[in-house]
Amino acid sequence: MLLPPKVTDRAFARLAEINEDAEAPQALRVAVDGGGCSGFQYDIRLDQPEDDDLVLEKDGQKVLVDSVSLPFLADAVIDFTEELIGARFVIENPNATSSCGCGTSFSM
Repeated sequence: MLLPPKVTDRAFARLAEINEDAEAPQALRVAVDGGGCSGFQYDIRLDQPEDDDLVLEKDGQKVLVDSVSLPFLADAVIDFTEELIGARFVIENPNATSSCGCGTSFSM
């Protein structure tokens, strides 16, 4: 059985900060698309829930994963990191056999 991705407290906290000043709070969508320099790429954006989404929720904040992307993100960790190059949501994916330097593209 596939385990759903996990979302760190840090990622939920950052999403809460983003939604703090928003008129209509949004969820964080994490999807996998074909393309990128390694075959697949992550699509991370603010969005509204759809019927087939897996919804990961904590403290009223929601992270969405659509049913097509879910197998690619099984047992992955969705995190938020702040580095010298900038702050961003990142995905630690045990299913990826390789990834590119930008961290948004991977292969399986």
